[in-house]
Amino acid sequence: MASNDQKMFRATIIINTRAQCFPAVALTFLLAFADALIGASALSDIKSCSLSTQVCNSLAALNLDGELSFSKIANASRDFGNIHHTFPAAVLYPDSVKDIATVVQFVYASSSNLTIAAKGAGHSIYGQSQARDGIVIEMSSLKGIEVFPGAFGEASYVDARGGELWIDLITATMKLGFAPRSFTDYLHLSVGGTLSNAGVSGQAFRYGPQISNVFQLEVVTGKGEIVSCSPIENADLFFAVLGGLGQFGIITQARIVLEPSPYRVRWIRTLYSDFSKFTEDQENLISQPLIQSFDYIEGSVVVKAEDCCNSCKLETNATTGSSSPITISPVLYCLEVTKNYFEHESNTVERKISSMLAPLRHLPSMISVQDTTYLSFLDRVHESELRLWEQGLWSAPHPWLNLFIPKSRIEDFDAWTFKQQLRGGINGPMLIYPLHKMKWDPRMSVATPQEDIFYLVGLLRYASPLVHISIETLQHENNVTLKYCDSNRITYKQYLPNYSTHGEWIQHFGEFWPRFVDRKLKYDPKAILSPGQRIFSRPKTIYDMSKQAVN
Repeated sequence: MASNDQKMFRATIIINTRAQCFPAVALTFLLAFADALIGASALSDIKSCSLSTQVCNSLAALNLDGELSFSKIANASRDFGNIHHTFPAAVLYPDSVKDIATVVQFVYASSSNLTIAAKGAGHSIYGQSQARDGIVIEMSSLKGIEVFPGAFGEASYVDARGGELWIDLITATMKLGFAPRSFTDYLHLSVGGTLSNAGVSGQAFRYGPQISNVFQLEVVTGKGEIVSCSPIENADLFFAVLGGLGQFGIITQARIVLEPSPYRVRWIRTLYSDFSKFTEDQENLISQPLIQSFDYIEGSVVVKAEDCCNSCKLETNATTGSSSPITISPVLYCLEVTKNYFEHESNTVERKISSMLAPLRHLPSMISVQDTTYLSFLDRVHESELRLWEQGLWSAPHPWLNLFIPKSRIEDFDAWTFKQQLRGGINGPMLIYPLHKMKWDPRMSVATPQEDIFYLVGLLRYASPLVHISIETLQHENNVTLKYCDSNRITYKQYLPNYSTHGEWIQHFGEFWPRFVDRKLKYDPKAILSPGQRIFSRPKTIYDMSKQAVN
């Protein structure tokens, strides 16, 4: 099992000795020396393997294009949450889809208890991309983007490997004048990672989440099969994997819908003091015909002046030019919208936006308007990330809590959670904006509330080293929020879910739990994939798996 550097070392010897006309016996000696060094390096790597000698040797003997390492594993034990740190036994750095299939096939055929987790950008919160004493696949090694601009009415799309980041994907497509229709607020995430969850942001009211904008997938199942699937071909696997939390297969390639890329973006923020007006305006905006609607709609809760500066940036009134600071009432709400436009619309966009803003009931003087490029707007969170890295805060623990709250209970949630429990802030953004259930295909695996409109609530807290609050305290606050919802029968669903008991997972999927189990038995019957989600544990037999799923 030689790494790429070791293979290159051997090839360099061959090239150089031939160029210098060395005798064949000299070349043979040098190659034997190189192989000895490579063998010693591989042996040293194997010695660090925490598995049985037989399993380690068998893994080391696999014919791979990339590298399977037993020593370069530290990075695979961490994620963005920085709360759980679980070391795998090995890490696969694939150069091909075949590498992934080969490793999964080996684990599926073996009698070991090995599990496998696919890790994209590692942006999970509670160790979902980790595999204790198992194998982590570093999907960032699997790269490839190919853009197909549609012609004569044909659909435009991009084929992207599962390890590609959305920022690189959109950079490639915009060079040809196209862009995906739906994003997450943070673009430095992997394609396979967000499609395994849902991929939600302010465009989701319009086009649905990212999982609603996929034509086709290539998937490696828990049996090691490489399967192409779409709404027509192998449709059950296609819908299972989208939002499936990595339980049914590893997304190795996705064909994603494209549209013409806008020229620029008009970015507007307004403030509300009345929650009912804030939510009613949001719901009206997401219900407008697409041609008359904004292109991005999100909201956030403001409880401190610094929150306003960070999220709404309304410290200067763009209309009047006043630079006086804002005095924050106990709780305010920030509405954030954008209107995309093309170059030929530059002279008319202002009038359109004024007409669209006219019915809104925000605080009259509290409005900020900014004009920027489309890519700058989409990648705006990265600018904040760079600042947080400088302050040593990006790598701080992030005990986030993301919920889908049904529309009928959002005022109850606000009255207790925002106006009472969290009125002092959470040391991070608090997002709140509505989504349309009709934009979510029920055949997909992601769980959503039953109502036609539900709200995404994101409590994006982090444990700053400047504020001495323990992770346990922050997690306790999350649990208090969940306990309130449970006690008051608010039928929420966790987004990017994190549960500790089997019963909680059954409740999470509700009526779709039997379908979830059937798909697991069909595509990953030995429960090899995605152990960090803690939904299923590795069974000894398929019968045990079936029994575990029912109970």
